[in-house]
Order: sequence, then structure tokens, then C-alpha cells
Amino acid sequence: MKVTEKASAKVNLFLHVGERRSDGFHPLQSLAVFTDAGDMLHAEEAPNLSLAIDGPFGAGLAAESGNLVLRAAAALARQTGVPAGAALTLTKNLPVASGIGGGSADAAAGLRALKRLWNIEIRDTALLDVAAALGSDVPVCVPSVSAYMEGRGEILTQVAVPRLPMLLVNPGVAVPTRDVFARIQKRSGVGRALPHDGFADPISLLRFLADTCNDLEAPARALQPVIGKVLNELSVLPGVALARMSGSGATCFALFEDADACAHGAKTIQNAHANWWVTATATR
Repeated sequence: MKVTEKASAKVNLFLHVGERRSDGFHPLQSLAVFTDAGDMLHAEEAPNLSLAIDGPFGAGLAAESGNLVLRAAAALARQTGVPAGAALTLTKNLPVASGIGGGSADAAAGLRALKRLWNIEIRDTALLDVAAALGSDVPVCVPSVSAYMEGRGEILTQVAVPRLPMLLVNPGVAVPTRDVFARIQKRSGVGRALPHDGFADPISLLRFLADTCNDLEAPARALQPVIGKVLNELSVLPGVALARMSGSGATCFALFEDADACAHGAKTIQNAHANWWVTATATR
């Protein structure tokens, strides 16, 4: 038996941060959406647990015991009492540590794939508990549907978001999340009332987003000024409705209302910066 799961890129359309809690975590509010772009995870029956990694960004990961996909597999086996046996292959299409939930999405895809491969009966809440123990971004990646993230990311409220063309751009620089949080000077806080009835059309979504921001964008730009260059170039593309950084960076996104404009923007950026990762996609 072979099971395949897509690990879709997670994009934070906005990200507001509160004051650091006593447990070391920062409370947040965010609207996370998922895209057609992503990694692929394949799982096959095997007597032992193993992980092979390939794909354009495979070299950026080491197939070792600390890998988040292997940790997810081991955690699920412990939780359910199932022997941890599977041959996993991860095709890494997304840049590593780039603010679009790649590692978290891979771990979540591993949980979904192994639940099917091992024919496990486990409550959704229990599966999310396993995910939360792996990292703050993993729970939202398990269902991989648009949702508000609150708490440290583990409190989720699914919300309807219209499908929109999206351009993702990463300039290939590292932005350590810990360093970004350490440099925050302005926090939007986490008391904003969120419209849980969703967004009926792109206009209502964009109107809501206009009053939001990513609190991590300014410190990330201070660490890696090229992020500002990416955002400047995205913001002047024809047809762009919103340009912003996702997560702690360095991936930035631009929302379009027209797929052709998004595709043209991708060509414009790629022609100007052959060494940048550029992908025209859409929200799911």
C-alpha cells in the first residue's frame, strides 16, 4: 500500500503578536490560508521507519532522527500504539525555513498519511494534540484549510476565504524566527475582533486585511533588507491587491484578483531575479 499527501504552503495573510507569555510563547492572531503550491509526501508499508528526501530543496534538509516528519511519525505511533514502520519519501518543493510552514506542513502531511497507511482510528482532537506537541504551526496544517490562529497558534477557527491568485517570492536568505521575535518593537496585540462568518468575496477580504499587518515584517526587514526589495517590487506589479511578508519570512506574497496578472508578475520577477524562488499559485 502507498499513500500520498500534499503538504501545502501555509501563508499568513496577517500576523499580530502580543506580549511574551510566562511560558516563553508569544500570543498571536493570524489568518492562515493554504495554496496549491507545496511539498509531496509518499508513505509505503515497511518494517521500519525511514525517510528519503528529494526535490529542488531536498539538499536543505537532513534525513535524520530530528527531522520533523520522522518526529511526527514516532509521536503518532506512541499515541496510538501502532508499530512505527513506514518508508517515507518527501519531495521538497518549498524553500526551507521560509515563513510558509514548510516543515510544519510536512509533519502534518506525515500525520495524515500515516493515519491512512496504518488504518488508525483516532479522534481529530487527539490528532491535533499530537500536532501541537510538534510545533505551533503544525495543528493548522493538519486540515490545511483557511483558519484563524490564536493562542500560540493551536487555537483554530476555520473561516471561509475566497480563492485568489497568489504570487510567492523568496529571495533565498535565512531569517531565524527567534531573532525576528527578539527584534519586535511594535506589537498590534491580540484583542482584535475577527469576522468568523468569513469573507464572501475578494473585496470583503481585502478590505479586512487593509486594517491588519504582519508584526514580524519590520524586524525581518531589518535583519535581511532584501525582504524590503522583494516587497517593493511586488507592490508595483500590475494588478496587485496586497503585498506582504508571510510568517517570520523571508517569503513574501502578493494577492491578485486576476490569474493572468499573477502569471505575468511571476515572469517579471523571475526575469529580474533568476536566483529568487518565484511561484505563481492560488489560495485553496
